[in-house]
Amino acid sequence: QVQLVESGGGLVQAGGSLRLSCAASGRTFSSCAMGWFRQAPGKEREFVAAISWSGGRIYYADSVKGRCTISRDNAKNTVSLQMNSLKPEDTAVYYCAADRFGRGTSETREYDYWGQGTQVTVSS
Repeated sequence: QVQLVESGGGLVQAGGSLRLSCAASGRTFSSCAMGWFRQAPGKEREFVAAISWSGGRIYYADSVKGRCTISRDNAKNTVSLQMNSLKPEDTAVYYCAADRFGRGTSETREYDYWGQGTQVTVSS
C-alpha cells in the first residue's frame, strides 16, 4: 500500500513557476514508477509526466515538454514536478500517482495509488 499527499499548488501568473511535491508513505515506494496527471474542469484526467523507480526513464506529455521537470528522491519517499513558464491552460488539479508494477506509462489505468490532488491556477 502506498499513500500519496501532494503539496505546492497555488495561484501564479502566466510565465511563473511552481514546484509540486508528493510525499509517499509505504515500503514499496522505491519500486514504484511515479506519475503526475492533471484534470481541468470539464475535461478528462491527462498525463503530465512519469518517472521510473530508478529515475532512469522519464516521460513528458508534449504539452509540458521543455517546461516541466519530474524528479524523485527514494531516500525521502518524494517525487516532485518543477513547472516553469506556466500558461493559463496549465490550470488544473494536479495528481500524483504510483504504479506498483513500475511501468511508468501515460495511462491512468496503470496506476494503482492516487493522491487527493493539488490545485494549480495560472492567471493571464
